[in-house]
Amino acid sequence: MTPASPVIPGHNIPETIFAKDQPEYIPLPVILEDDGCCLSRWHLTWRERLRVLLTGDIYHWQHTFRHPLQPISMATKVELNAIST
Repeated sequence: MTPASPVIPGHNIPETIFAKDQPEYIPLPVILEDDGCCLSRWHLTWRERLRVLLTGDIYHWQHTFRHPLQPISMATKVELNAIST
C-alpha cells in the first residue's frame, strides 16, 4: 500500500507533502485543511485488493509518539463538499 497523488484525481486541489525531507519515512501527500484535518489517498497492490476482498479487513497503523491518539476516519469514497476548495 502506498500513498497516492493527486489525493483527489481530476481536481486541482493544492497538496502538502508530510515527511518530504525525512528519508526514514515515506512522503505523504495530503490535502491539509485550515482546521488541521488532512486527507490522504492510498493505492493498494492487486494482492492487497484481493486480501481485502476476501477478508474485508484493513489495518491502520498510527504512530502517536506517546501523545494522545488523534481522531481518524477511513473511507472508500471522498465527499468533495467536505473539502474546502
